[in-house]
Amino acid sequence: MRWEGREGSSNIEDRRGMGMPGGRGAGFGCIGLVVVIVISLLTGADPRQLLGILGLVQQMAPEPTQQEAPAGQARADDPQAQFIGVVLKDTENTWNAVFQKSGKRYTEPRLVLFEGRVSSACGLASAAVGPFYCPLDSKVYLDLAFFRELDRRFGAPGDFAQAYVVAHEVGHHVQNLLGISDQVQSAQQRAHSQEQANAYSVRLELQADCLAGVYGHFNKQTLDPGDVEEGLRAAAAIGDDMIQQQSQGYTAPESWTHGSAEMRVKWLRQGLQVGDPSGCDTFKGN
Repeated sequence: MRWEGREGSSNIEDRRGMGMPGGRGAGFGCIGLVVVIVISLLTGADPRQLLGILGLVQQMAPEPTQQEAPAGQARADDPQAQFIGVVLKDTENTWNAVFQKSGKRYTEPRLVLFEGRVSSACGLASAAVGPFYCPLDSKVYLDLAFFRELDRRFGAPGDFAQAYVVAHEVGHHVQNLLGISDQVQSAQQRAHSQEQANAYSVRLELQADCLAGVYGHFNKQTLDPGDVEEGLRAAAAIGDDMIQQQSQGYTAPESWTHGSAEMRVKWLRQGLQVGDPSGCDTFKGN
């Protein structure tokens, strides 16, 4: 992809390095704190110095709130974060234009970069869940380590593979703005079985794949030869059947929540070809 030197989004929150509860000072506890205070009273030492010696001052500081999380451009010394910023900016340009054409207003999401664990309006989440979108705060959450896993574990390297992942999560934001997510949630609550509820989830995820393809269609001028294949390879690699086969040695379609490799490739390709959200109705038919 051709992204170097291009403008990135200002809707980036970089929470990497901020830490989360449960870090290196978490096990120190109240008893340890009392001991430090007693020692400081007996010796006249500054308790902050004692805590500093133990390396606990920073860990015991209050956690930054979501309002305190920094927002703006990705750091200039972080090419991968800059790349994500450019991709996010391209999604903003795409969906602002699409919404404007249909007489609607697009509200841009924020993208939060984190490491290990993160607190969102949807709760505390581990990086193990992968990138996700929280409709309660309209933010996309991404641990960049996922891209290493996408390459090494799933065999799907490449910058457009990474762009597809970001665009898929932004696709969930589009669904949220259009009210599709709420409709699916209501349908799931009325479902007669977990399998039926999962089927609705699959259709929602496949539509997000198609919407990611719409982003790709609008940004073809930034793609290099082979980029589309990178995206399609990534979509296939994270199909439910591929993940289940790799992790447990067999597939269980009734438990799928995102769709098979074939399904995901089909709908990403559909979005890339038609470039129109109206062509992304995954809820039609059986």
